[in-house]
Amino acid sequence: MSTVTELRTFSFGGGWQSTAALVLAAQERIDFRTFLFANVGSDSENPATLRYLEQYAAPYAAAHGLDLIELHREAKGTTETICQRILSSNGSRQTIPVFLTNGKPGKRNCTYDFKILVTGAWLKAHGASADHRATVAMGISLDEIGRANPNKAMPYERLAYPLLDLKIRRADCPRIIRSAGLPVPPKSSCDFCPMRKIPEWQAMHQQDPVRFERACHIEDTINRFLAGKGKPPVYLTRTGRPLRQLFKAGTQMSLFDTDDEGCDNGWCWT
Repeated sequence: MSTVTELRTFSFGGGWQSTAALVLAAQERIDFRTFLFANVGSDSENPATLRYLEQYAAPYAAAHGLDLIELHREAKGTTETICQRILSSNGSRQTIPVFLTNGKPGKRNCTYDFKILVTGAWLKAHGASADHRATVAMGISLDEIGRANPNKAMPYERLAYPLLDLKIRRADCPRIIRSAGLPVPPKSSCDFCPMRKIPEWQAMHQQDPVRFERACHIEDTINRFLAGKGKPPVYLTRTGRPLRQLFKAGTQMSLFDTDDEGCDNGWCWT
């Protein structure tokens, strides 16, 4: 009787933890040879993350016999991005966890639709099922152990946390990455992710105004739709103010303005 080979993949986010995991896999310190990167779109991902993937991560993986596979969400025969979804719907499908006027984050579909389902489609196409679950590793480090939750696994997968097994913290990742001769990657996230901290928004405003304006346009588009429905506005920060007004001359930022939110499941920011 033939046996089914266990499918083992690592969810590659493009940041510190998953790049460190790529190095650990090359060093055979973790048992994962396939890394899946669900790209939410060149108009949505941090451009520096995509450049790092092309210039460093992908060549390194290939040189060490690892498969680093880039995936995209397909909808109606074409690739869909988060930015496209929001703009093409004129803001009615906001998708991202924008902050409500009370400072609480709203519902989000971005991780589920553009990460979990995209990766899941690949896993199922390669034999994963409820009877033959794939092992999917997440790049959650020891200092973020509260984000680890095996119970959140989809029916066709079981979640694993190899960085926890090795007691690796986020602060350890740059050393691991540099040990392989690689530069440390930038922080990975969507350009307009509301989980970004205020100092990060400010740095984008000062250093990359084109990206900052793109995020402002996303917020404006969502709010034009809400205004047309007679609904209150939402924001990309918990400040209760439009993003494009935050860093005008004379604007004071309080400690409250520096949020410390983050995705809680390991699919993003790793």
